Amino acid sequence: MDAAIERAMDAFWSSGYYGTSLPDLLDATNLSRGSLYAAFGDKHGLFLCALDRYIAEALTRLDAELDPRRNALAGLRACLAGYVERTSGAAGKRGCLVVATAMELAGHDTEVEQRIRRFFKTMETRLAAALARAQAEGDLVDGVEPATAARLLLCLLEGMRVVGKTSSDRSMSQAVVQTLIDRFAK
Repeated sequence: MDAAIERAMDAFWSSGYYGTSLPDLLDATNLSRGSLYAAFGDKHGLFLCALDRYIAEALTRLDAELDPRRNALAGLRACLAGYVERTSGAAGKRGCLVVATAMELAGHDTEVEQRIRRFFKTMETRLAAALARAQAEGDLVDGVEPATAARLLLCLLEGMRVVGKTSSDRSMSQAVVQTLIDRFAK
């Protein structure tokens, strides 16, 4: 089932929810129609499993970048550098499953909206904790409020995902990230 979810995630990520047909999913997962329905209920159930997988992987990556055993500012820099990579070149053109799903489904699918809202809140909370640690370590300029700065970072990072779909210029993304860090860091 893990392999089927992973392959379904790739299919949805490439074509979106509505752009991915049931035959596309059957081909991608190597499941029969009956097996897919028995395991996931329907296309929507499989999509929710795929979205959950994507979100879990994103949070695992974020936790590794913001590892509390390292200097908080270094962790924030690693997080921002990771987003520069994920929004540049072919990865940038592919985009983000969460952002694409938010645009496609969140306005009328309560289960999807709740998952995405929870993901963004979790991401913002973890960024705020890292910023609070950076502040405690004396690495933030006076007046930077961690919760507000975390919301700004969340908006920047997810905005980079959107912009990366059409303009995946690594040097511009690096300049934007560096400008922001220069405003926060001592």
